[in-house]
Amino acid sequence: MANYSYDEGGNMAAYFIITFLALILIPLTLSISPSKKKNLDGCQCNLCAQRRLRIAEREKGSILNPKFSAKTLFIIVGWTVFAFFSYKVANAKMDNKLYDPFEILGLSMSATEKEIKSHYKKLSKIYHPDKVKASVNETIEQIQNRFVDITKAYKSLTDETIRENLRKYGNPDGPQQTSVGIALPKWIVESKNNVWVLGVYGLIFGGALPTLVGRWWFGSRQKTKDGVKASSAAAFFKSLKEDSTMDDVVGTLGQAYKWEVYRSKSKTGDAAELDRLEKNISLVAPKQWETLRTVIDAGKNANQRKAMILLYAHLLRLNVEKPSLQQDQSRILLQTPTLLNALLNIAISRNWLISTIYVMRLHGYLAQALLPRASPAKQDRLSQLPGITAEDALKADSLAEVVEELEANNDSRAEDVKKAVARWSRLELVDAAYKVIGERIIVPSSIVYLTVKLRLSPPSSSLAAVDEKEPTAEEVKRTIKLNDQKDEEFLISRNDAEPMQDEGAWAHAPYWPENRKPSWWLILADDKSSRVVVPPMKINNVPFSNPSAGDRNYRTYKMQFQAPQNPGVYTWKIYLVSDTYVGEEVSKKMTLKIDDLSALNADEQPSEDEISDPDEDTLAGQMTAMRGGKVKKGELRDEASDDGSSTDVDEESEEDSSSDSE
Repeated sequence: MANYSYDEGGNMAAYFIITFLALILIPLTLSISPSKKKNLDGCQCNLCAQRRLRIAEREKGSILNPKFSAKTLFIIVGWTVFAFFSYKVANAKMDNKLYDPFEILGLSMSATEKEIKSHYKKLSKIYHPDKVKASVNETIEQIQNRFVDITKAYKSLTDETIRENLRKYGNPDGPQQTSVGIALPKWIVESKNNVWVLGVYGLIFGGALPTLVGRWWFGSRQKTKDGVKASSAAAFFKSLKEDSTMDDVVGTLGQAYKWEVYRSKSKTGDAAELDRLEKNISLVAPKQWETLRTVIDAGKNANQRKAMILLYAHLLRLNVEKPSLQQDQSRILLQTPTLLNALLNIAISRNWLISTIYVMRLHGYLAQALLPRASPAKQDRLSQLPGITAEDALKADSLAEVVEELEANNDSRAEDVKKAVARWSRLELVDAAYKVIGERIIVPSSIVYLTVKLRLSPPSSSLAAVDEKEPTAEEVKRTIKLNDQKDEEFLISRNDAEPMQDEGAWAHAPYWPENRKPSWWLILADDKSSRVVVPPMKINNVPFSNPSAGDRNYRTYKMQFQAPQNPGVYTWKIYLVSDTYVGEEVSKKMTLKIDDLSALNADEQPSEDEISDPDEDTLAGQMTAMRGGKVKKGELRDEASDDGSSTDVDEESEEDSSSDSE
């Protein structure tokens, strides 16, 4: 019968906990990658420098208030528990050693029976209970037990019966009770603790686990793949139209704040501060705010009103005095890219060009804290510079002219503006072309690659370094050949962008609550029908112009699509729209010519597939021949014809075929 014993020391349970934690903690720890954001360069104007310092201070935290994510805290606590149980197991005493009489007597396994008897007599004289007196460190029971072990070990090696028990059962006393250890402390299964143990199991498996699963299940059903709630996506789908204006797009975005807004506890003075901001907004932008008030009042939602007030306070660069509202404003702003991406996907799914561009432009207006317009105005573009107001912007026509005018007037803002302009992300389209791998022309339904070569250039040529050295004709020829080779290698690769060591820099966005890298959308569209031809592609890490790079002073990107099924000339256009800067857009007409297959040369024409012709010796070949189709001659028949031993049937068939040909 088995004798069950409970793990009072918890060693067996510790092994289970260590294994379980290792399976979870090792992948989680390896998934943590150090952030590289702090190593990036960026705009050096005072506003951007101060913002980066505030962000670094906020992310760093302090000794009393460290900034750890929930994942980091779980990993730290998990490894602490892992170390505790590992130490406990390492220092636990193990009493499952095999019985070894030679070890007890202190003899080697090669000792003879005579040596065993002699050595036992010596031990008996030393450890016999009558010869050993009890002391402080050793009791009478310990002395007696030691002598019993010595005697039992001696008999195990000399007595035939005891030796047989040791050989069969591993113990000189014969078969023993089976002892099964249970990896639970005894107090857990004691009858007086049953109610508490069952209560804990009921809370975990009957309450906590179903709650977690339910929250995960219903939470996943409430959100779309874009990360927004289904109610927000439905409102976007209903509200966004093909002819929506910029104000309509902003209003559509505002409808999502009924469900998406972060619900924080209102503090004393928040309501008064919101009323003050709403009053100022209605004075600065009465037309836009009146339109939005209609949407807000129709919903009667306090969270939506709060979100829209804080959003428009950011767009109008109004100061929010309450720290609690400042935190809410940052959360709302950081949520807008997710909402706008969901709105963008709805516009793209319907191929609406105008709505798509409006949604893309709204990203830049939010990043630069400017009131959105349908088309970026001159003052919008210049008002992005630090310290430049709309009135100042009306006096100049370009960023370079603003710098020149401020320097001419010895304006104190000149140095700060010059720093912002020096790192301004003005996109330059070096080249754009349609290409098909291995083909001279583009034929219907072929796989086409739209390749664009881009770089960032300072707004003023005086701020850019110029390489005045003229290359020789041989150098130009060699460079063109090398560039063509690199373009071909990139075209057949799987990457959407050429490899680049530089990871870019932070953009000039002093009012955005986080560091931001500039990006652009590449759109291929048909202006005549106002339709998006190919879904947009997001372009990141465009390099700054580096004249020392020579003719390869750009980075190439590619977008893949399938050519139309019908030949013709398609007058399309590409757009490059910034998600960070207002007015930094590039467009170019890109005519796509689809030639018919007849335009291919003889060697470029697709060859006939001979495998498709059935053999005349097969059933399929005979049926094809009866219908007048083309078949291949059988190999056996050809060999027979070569040997001059054709059958009568063959001769008749040859005569019939010759008469038919005549």
